[in-house]
Amino acid sequence: MVGKNFKKNFFLLLLFVFFLPIFSARAFCPVCVVAVGAGLELSHYLGIDDTVTGLWIGALLVALSAWTLEWMKNKKISFRLKTFLVYAAYYLFTIIPLYFVGLMGQARHSFWGVDKLLLGIIAGSLVFYFGGMWHLQLKKKNNNKVYIPFQKVIVPVALLLILSLLFYYLTLK
Repeated sequence: MVGKNFKKNFFLLLLFVFFLPIFSARAFCPVCVVAVGAGLELSHYLGIDDTVTGLWIGALLVALSAWTLEWMKNKKISFRLKTFLVYAAYYLFTIIPLYFVGLMGQARHSFWGVDKLLLGIIAGSLVFYFGGMWHLQLKKKNNNKVYIPFQKVIVPVALLLILSLLFYYLTLK
């Protein structure tokens, strides 16, 4: 039987996946994706809480979705609901297996009433996405020039690191 928390978490996920594509897709650089992947592996290796791990999973999903949409644009692949379907596919193909192998959906693994991994994925996705948008605003404000070298990488990844530290300290036992 599906529990009450699972239904609530699944509803939050669907709501999140539905609204994320309303923002236009802008691809992130490969260095960002490598940094996110390395952060994810490092956090699991160090035994860091699932909320922090989820942050990096969420960031990786945003980057992969944006890359896929950019690739489809370059290949002139277009169809109705393309952005929504790409985001939904990446999120659902990541989260559903996590649930079925027991890494998500357990009542004891919740924070603020939401599954820790799901909370981290949503927060990480939003922070990483808006970090990329903030980089673009900074660049536009400076006559389409970056303020510092590798700003495109530094801004979103630095925001992820700050949020990782915040969640790490919030979830200490």
